[in-house]
Amino acid sequence: MDVAVENLSKSFGTQKAVDSVSFSVKKGEILGLLGPNGAGKTTIMKIITCFLFPDQGNVYIGNYSIRKHAYRLKQLIGYLPEHNPLYDEMNVIDFLTFIANIHNIPRYKITSRVLDMLKICGLEYEKHKNIRELSKGYKQRVGLAQTLIHDPEIVILDEPTTGLDPNQIVEIRELIKNTGKEKTVILSSHILAEIEATCDRVLIINKGKIVANGTAAELRKSNKEKLLKINIEGGETNRIFNELSLINEVDNINILGENHFELQSTQDNNIEKEIFDICTRNQWYIKELIPIERRLEDIFRQVTQN
Repeated sequence: MDVAVENLSKSFGTQKAVDSVSFSVKKGEILGLLGPNGAGKTTIMKIITCFLFPDQGNVYIGNYSIRKHAYRLKQLIGYLPEHNPLYDEMNVIDFLTFIANIHNIPRYKITSRVLDMLKICGLEYEKHKNIRELSKGYKQRVGLAQTLIHDPEIVILDEPTTGLDPNQIVEIRELIKNTGKEKTVILSSHILAEIEATCDRVLIINKGKIVANGTAAELRKSNKEKLLKINIEGGETNRIFNELSLINEVDNINILGENHFELQSTQDNNIEKEIFDICTRNQWYIKELIPIERRLEDIFRQVTQN
């Protein structure tokens, strides 16, 4: 099912947590909500999952609306909040069986569904343990199994890898990717590497507003800055620096080391030709000229600094 968020707004007192947010997610797509703490990510997810009601706007999932069909939508959504709600004194099998009953899964299907979740989420060797005995990573797996056991159309994951070690993060990431092949997945994080490695598309949110939207590659291309790393041989470093500084399109230049420079300019100019012409006039030669791709971190900082 597709998700369409239209002009969503939500305030808490004088604080506007979400401010006229609109976006859509297609089935089979993993969308990442990226933003600093307090940006509004969790509020948006709680509205989509019908745990909060918006002041303005609407959310459509397929032909259903959160304003008219909240009960039905809760049946179609699997939601893993940031603080994973588990019953520590239950063992894994009993807990998943309990959750299956809550979702009104037919009794004759429950056993097979629980066994499927144990296999999919890598819990087969932990199934008889009490949840309190599990590591943080395995508890997160139980949370994912709980989220997926009723085979939801939409999966919402709020900070799904918080507190996990690098190996656990990779494992949970693969689970999310596999889930996203058949379902619509929305996950939030303030960890850039996590979003970039897991998601098909990124929404960067700041102060309740969407400030960037696209794939990681599209966001990099949309950045108007060009960054070049250059090594010019045959001349003295300071003189080369002075010559390069005379190029009108250079916004900033740094000396990285002897005869090594970093130049910043705008994307739509042909600064490389001017560098070549300077070298030709002075009988210098370009040993290295590398365009540096802007990192998602750079773009994130640029759009969330205000």
